[in-house]
Amino acid sequence: MPERPLFLERASFRRRRLGDAARVLPVLAMVLMLVPVWWMPAAISFATGAVWFFGLWAALILAVFALHRALLRAEATANRAAEDHPDAV
Repeated sequence: MPERPLFLERASFRRRRLGDAARVLPVLAMVLMLVPVWWMPAAISFATGAVWFFGLWAALILAVFALHRALLRAEATANRAAEDHPDAV
């Protein structure tokens, strides 16, 4: 049994969770795309569906932009941590 406790750096952990979020985002988008069809297919008009579709599209663009920036910051932080502690495993 190792004497040191298992420790995952905060920057590395954050980068991995952001990567997981990036992988889940397309699946979430497809589920949200089908929400009007599942809820009330007869009650939702074409105009309402179009507003939902383009509103979701805009929200996804913003989500991908925010996720991309967060991933870049997390990668930079992880690289700085690796440079500061080159002997860390």
